[in-house]
Amino acid sequence: MVTRYSGGSLMNDFVSLRDAMDRLFNESLVPGTRGVPGSSVFPLDVYATDEAMTILAAVPGIDPSALDISIEKGQVSIKGEVPDVASSEEARNAMWYLHELPRGEFHRTLSVPFEVDANRAEATFENGMLRLTLPKAEAARPRQIKVRVAGENGASGAIAEGRTAERVG
Repeated sequence: MVTRYSGGSLMNDFVSLRDAMDRLFNESLVPGTRGVPGSSVFPLDVYATDEAMTILAAVPGIDPSALDISIEKGQVSIKGEVPDVASSEEARNAMWYLHELPRGEFHRTLSVPFEVDANRAEATFENGMLRLTLPKAEAARPRQIKVRVAGENGASGAIAEGRTAERVG
């Protein structure tokens, strides 16, 4: 449906048409936005600190024990399924007026840009929100490197002169 603004300009009409087309596209063609079976997409927030990556996933209506989370070769995958209310015993022979809730299987895979310590990974679930914490492996954590000044604590002046110190052994 196109909304017209009275006394509007050609630009307003163009914006209205674009908004209407965006709504039509998003509501009918984009997977997961209108409960299309088997194609649900769930929103994520992902951030990383020096210690870990955290993934927050909104997965309402999911039984937490039915979530399948795996980490392999720099990829983290989250899989699950939202049951279809229409196929429940409760809804048998019901007259449906709207059936928009997401349903069916979903799957998201993300690349993790650093090595993860999978043994310390944790997942918690509260009020339809999954929180997945992926600690960085020790080798992937930032390190502070102390700079020594030549002549102190055994550092030789050879560094400043461009020579390498010989090993004494």
